[in-house]
Amino acid sequence: MIRSGLINMIREKAQKGKSAYAIGKELGISKNTVKRYVDKPKAEHGLKGRTRPSKIDPFKPKINEMMESGIFNCIVILERLQDMGYTGGITIIKDYVEPFRPARSTPAVRRYETLPGKQAQMDWGITHYIDDKGNVHKTPAFIMILGSSRSKYVEFTKRCDLYSLLRCIVNAFEYYGGVPEVVLTDRMKTVINGSDAGRPIWNSRFEDFAADMGFVPKVCRVRRPQTKGKVERLVNYVKDNFLPGRQFKDLHDLNSQALEWCKKVDSKVHGTTGEIPLEALSKEPLLSLPEKAVRDKYRWETRKVTRDGFVSFDGAKYGLPWQYSGKEVRVRICGDFFEAYYGEVRIARHKVEHASGRIVWLKGQYQGLYERSGIAVPLPFARKKEAAEVEVRPLSVYDALVGVVSNG
Repeated sequence: MIRSGLINMIREKAQKGKSAYAIGKELGISKNTVKRYVDKPKAEHGLKGRTRPSKIDPFKPKINEMMESGIFNCIVILERLQDMGYTGGITIIKDYVEPFRPARSTPAVRRYETLPGKQAQMDWGITHYIDDKGNVHKTPAFIMILGSSRSKYVEFTKRCDLYSLLRCIVNAFEYYGGVPEVVLTDRMKTVINGSDAGRPIWNSRFEDFAADMGFVPKVCRVRRPQTKGKVERLVNYVKDNFLPGRQFKDLHDLNSQALEWCKKVDSKVHGTTGEIPLEALSKEPLLSLPEKAVRDKYRWETRKVTRDGFVSFDGAKYGLPWQYSGKEVRVRICGDFFEAYYGEVRIARHKVEHASGRIVWLKGQYQGLYERSGIAVPLPFARKKEAAEVEVRPLSVYDALVGVVSNG
C-alpha cells in the first residue's frame, strides 16, 4: 500500500504523457504498480461528507423556542442553556442565531399605494454646482411627486424659506393642472411650529395657504421618513440622474432644463406602476385650481426699501425710486421680470438678475433727491396770496354822494 501523495504524483506524471516504465523508474516503484494506480478510479477523501458533532446540537430545539419568543440576545440564551447543562461557548450560539436575527437598521414597512388624485409628497433637497471659477455652491431643489401617477415636478431656488416653499407649491399645482387632496411633507419648520400630544401645530401662514389652495396638509411620523419614500427616492434620483455633468447659464435656464427632464422621464413606463406617468396624470381626478388672484397672492413677498433705494431679492439688489426709501413694498417675479408695488401702484420693473451680488439700477432712481434734500414727504410751508384788487371809480361818483349828504 503506497501513500496518497505518491498516488497523486503517479497520476500527474501520467497526465503529462509519461510511460508507466518511465514513471516507475523515476519514483522507484514497479511499472505494474504505476499501471494499477493510473487505471484505478480516484476514491473520495475519507473525511468528505463527515459532520462533526457540536455541543449545541442537543440544544437547538430550545434555542428555536427562545427565538420564536423573540429572544435573540445570545448572552441570555447562553445563560439559559447553561442551566440546562450546556458546556459550550457563546460563539457557536451566535453563529447559529445570526441567520434568524431580524434586521434592526432597516425594519420592514408596509407599502402604500395611493388612489388617483389623493396624495402628493414634497420635500427639499440640497444640491451642489460648480461655477466658472471652480467654486462650489449649494442650491435648494423643491421636489414634488404625485403618489398615484408618479408625475414629477422639480424647481431650483435661491432659498428654502416659507415664501419660496409656497411659491413652488403653487407652480407645481399649475404644472399638474390641479390640486391633490392631501400633501404629505416632512416636519420642516416652515410647515409646523411643533407638536402637542402628537398633533402638529401648523405654521399659521402655511395653514392659511392650504385652506386657500384646497388641500389637507399632513406630516410624516417622527423618525419615519419612509412614509414619504416616493419623494425621498426622487430627491436622490435628481441628484444622481439629472444633475451630474449638466451645464446651465443661470437659475432660469436650470429650471427650464429640469421641467424638460421631468417630462422626458415621465414619458417612459414607470417600473413600479407599469404606466406612463404623463398619461396617468391626465386621468388623475385632481381638485380644481383656485382663482388666479388667489394663486398670485402667494407669489408676493414683502421687502423694506433701504435708505439708498434698493430691495434685495434672491441675492440681487433692485433699484426703486428714492422716495420709497424706508417703506415696505411688495415684490414678485412675474415671468422674466422683477416687479415692485407700493399699494396697488407698480413703482419699478426690472429684468430678472439671476446672478447673486448684482446691483440693478433704476433709470432716474435719484431724480429730485438733492433738490428735496433727500426728504420725500412735502415740507411744511405757508402760501403767499396776491393783494386784493381795489375798484377804481370816477370822481363824479364821489361828488354826487357828497351833494346828497349836504342837501340832507
